[in-house]
Parts: sequence; C-alpha cells; structure tokens
Amino acid sequence: MKPRLLAHIALLLTNFFFAANFSAIKFLMNKSLVEPFGLNVMRAGFTAVLLWSFFFFKKTFGQIQRKDWPRFILCGITGIAVNQLLFLKGLQLTYPIHAALLMLVTPVIITIAAAFFLQEPLNVSKWIGLIMGIAGATILISGRKVGATASSPVLGDILVIINAISYAAYFILVRPLMEKYPPVVILRVIFTVGLAFIIPVGLTEFIRTPWAEYHLLDWSVMFLIVVCGTLLAYLFNVFGIRHLGASIAGSYIYVQPAFATIIAMIALNEKLSWVEALAGLLIFSGVYFSNKKAKRIHG
Repeated sequence: MKPRLLAHIALLLTNFFFAANFSAIKFLMNKSLVEPFGLNVMRAGFTAVLLWSFFFFKKTFGQIQRKDWPRFILCGITGIAVNQLLFLKGLQLTYPIHAALLMLVTPVIITIAAAFFLQEPLNVSKWIGLIMGIAGATILISGRKVGATASSPVLGDILVIINAISYAAYFILVRPLMEKYPPVVILRVIFTVGLAFIIPVGLTEFIRTPWAEYHLLDWSVMFLIVVCGTLLAYLFNVFGIRHLGASIAGSYIYVQPAFATIIAMIALNEKLSWVEALAGLLIFSGVYFSNKKAKRIHG
C-alpha cells in the first residue's frame, strides 16, 4: 500500500479515535471510575512508557540540537500538559457533543495565529470566518441542552476552547520540528515533558482511582482511551503530517464532530439539538471561510 494512502487511513483513524474519546471518557466519568487529572496521568504516563519501551532503539536526546529544546518544552506544555488537562476537565463539566463541536474552533485559531505570528494578512474571508466561528461557539456555550446532564457546561465549554487554543499553539510550534526529527523522537520527548507537568497536578486523583470497581467493559474503555485514543492517535497523526503535510492533516479534524456525535448518540443516548446543529453549521462555515485564502495562496 502506498505511503500517501496509508497516511490518509492513519489520519481518518486518528480522528475516529479522538472522537471516540469524547464518549469513552465521559462513560468512565459518569460512573465515577476516573477523575480528569488522574486519567491524564494514566494517558500521558502509559504513552510515554510505551514510546520509550517499543522504540528503545531510536536515539533521542543525542539527536536534539540545543537550540530546539525550548521549542520541545513548549510543545510538551501546550500539546500534552495544558491540552490534555483542560480537555478532560472541560469534558467532565460539559456535554461530549459540545466538546466535539468546539474543537472545530482549532483550525480557525490556527489561521488567526498564523496571521499574527507568520505575518499572513487577514482578508475579508478570514474575518468572516473568525466572526462566524466565534458566533457559533457563543451560541453553543449560551444554549441550554434538554434531556442531558452536565455539572457546569459553560465553564466546561470555556475550558475546551482554551484547550483548543493550546493545541493550536502546539500545532504551530511543532511544524519546524517535524522537518528535522523522526515522529517517534518528537512524541517521546513531548510526552515526557508533558508528563513532568501533569504528575504534580493529577497524582492525587490517580492514586484514588477505584481500580477494584472496574469490570471488563470498563477496562476495555480505558484501553480504548489510553492505547487507541492517545498512543495510536498521536502516532498516526504525526505519520499523516509527515507524508501529507500539516494542512491536509489538520483538515481531517472536520470529521471529528460527525464521528463524536454518532458515537455519543449511540453510547450515551445524547440528542443533537437544533441549537447545536446551528452552532455547528456556523463553526463549520467559519472554518471554511478562514481557510479560503490559504488554499488560494498555496494551491
């Protein structure tokens, strides 16, 4: 099978795994089987151990140039520590469908950040996209969901948006590293850095995780979150970026809400309201308009 075709399959699986995470994590949290920061220790810790164990033959620290260490550390903070901590805490407080739709704000944020940090001018289309994306996110946050429960959906939605901003920063920071280092080396270092920040925050919650109450289904869901939704998802994502480029890899995030909504409706019996549908339409449109000029320039 050709590498480019494999890369497309890998990116599709990446976003399916990320979408499944919304419902899988919420499933364990609803049963009080895990707390968000404790789960972060499990995800980052297990992934870091596997990356070091499975790829021990890959040289790491000797390959990294001294000038790149600050960028690696920032990637570990933005892409692993802040990203995962805020995402899981936000997901605990809000609805899976809200979180999935709000993650679509990420491409809009990346476009706007690129305009400021990479000196790409903002044209009318980008401003329209920004306004529509903000409008969709505002409608989603302010809307009330009938027939579902969330302890603090507004705060949860805000944390998910901040998480999206952090991930956007990571996406921009990691691009130069992708051109210089193998994917495994990058992931190994940023997960190790991220874990160093996650452990002090989540160790207490991790220790009080009620492992004795887990049944086969619960362990299966945990496996899905840690192995498929973290380790494989990150590996497949960097594989896709390497073979197809960051732009194409980033566009695959558009399929996440569809996957996440279907899974949430089946697994958690959630319903898609007209408010969510309207907000999703605005956010999708915002993503389209905010990326319109980029396609003309690079196409």
